[in-house]
Amino acid sequence: MAEITLRRRQTIAEGTVAFYFDKPAGFTHEAGQNAMFTLINPAEDDASGPTRPFTIASAPHEPELMIATRMRASAFKRTLAAAPLGTRLEIEGPAGVMVLHEDAARPAVFLAGGIGITPFLAMARDAAKRRLPNRLVLFYSNRRPQDAAFLAELERLEGPNFRLIATMTDVPDWPGEKRRISRELLAVHLPDLREPVYYFAGPPSMTMAVQGMLKDLGVSEDDMRSEEFYGY
Repeated sequence: MAEITLRRRQTIAEGTVAFYFDKPAGFTHEAGQNAMFTLINPAEDDASGPTRPFTIASAPHEPELMIATRMRASAFKRTLAAAPLGTRLEIEGPAGVMVLHEDAARPAVFLAGGIGITPFLAMARDAAKRRLPNRLVLFYSNRRPQDAAFLAELERLEGPNFRLIATMTDVPDWPGEKRRISRELLAVHLPDLREPVYYFAGPPSMTMAVQGMLKDLGVSEDDMRSEEFYGY
């Protein structure tokens, strides 16, 4: 357990805020991992208590720790949103298996809905910084562009080893994909559906649906890595 200090906050999409903290001395993590964040003596609390898990959306090389979340009317998020800069929290971690596999010969396919983008942002930033040879393909589904956190940055990160397929399901004139993440969408953009290792993150209903879809495609559970994001 270590203490961290809230340094700044930034609205990054409609109803979505990024929070930036000092990185504790000696803290290291792998891109895609999460940690437990605890409010210290919060002014209000609820039945879930003062601690929540968040993916660390910043990459390991960055000087700050960043998390990003949809803002809801929970005691935790109200407190975090109103906290003065300089407020101290506790962090425990890192933890989690949402880290890039070692076999660079196999592509990684990231399937993200909404704020489920956070582990994949960290992994894309890390791969770009370290110039990893791994091929990364990100399917990023949102209702509208204004709901899509970090979309502009992800577009800038595209290159020989990183492809972004941004799909907007509620924008009839969107020039790209409009389909939800599905077997049909994957088949259009992936030459071999069984070759990649698949990573997916989002609310439980989404992760269960994606897992079922991949099983139907013949993808082994060993080739799936997932994390569920709750509303808190």
